[in-house]
Amino acid sequence: MTLLGAPASPFVRKVRVLLMETGQNDIAMQEVATTPVATAPEVAAANPVGKIPALIRDDGPTLYDSRVICRYLDTRAGGRLYPEARLWDTLTLEATAEGIMEAAVLMVYEARVRPEEMRYQPWLDAQWAKVTRALDALDTRWMSHLYGPLDMGQVAVGCALGYLDFRHPDKDWRTGREALTAWAARFAERDAMRATMPPVA
Repeated sequence: MTLLGAPASPFVRKVRVLLMETGQNDIAMQEVATTPVATAPEVAAANPVGKIPALIRDDGPTLYDSRVICRYLDTRAGGRLYPEARLWDTLTLEATAEGIMEAAVLMVYEARVRPEEMRYQPWLDAQWAKVTRALDALDTRWMSHLYGPLDMGQVAVGCALGYLDFRHPDKDWRTGREALTAWAARFAERDAMRATMPPVA
């Protein structure tokens, strides 16, 4: 199997952290250069919607969407990161983190792809509002889960927060969210998180 992806993508990072946490280091990542307006040929061939990550399997069709890939790889490793006892909470937490990532990535695309005179600030503000609502929910409703046994919800949140630091350091998401800030600092010290930190922009 081969994982198509880019080190800067928070969605790819989720998969890479899972691979390390579940001991599946035999799956290598093939780095691809793809943008919102120029899909790499190998990505287009693997995933008809042209997004990363994509997991090319030897024994079946290519899988895409980070949540699909993570669920598959976790099942392959014994199902530890999607525990049945708290499955719906884990999936909801993962979806919350995905929402943060999606909004934060869209903000990056707006700045990189659109000419400055065509950028629409109310749309950018709306994306950041999604992020802040999700961060507030994490800080007030999800801390007991975040401090519980490791699961995919925690991995996704850690990668989402890491992406905010990476691409939106000026936004200072930590202010007023002491509980989430403390958890993020602790989670970022995991070996898998340290090993998958995105490259310096």
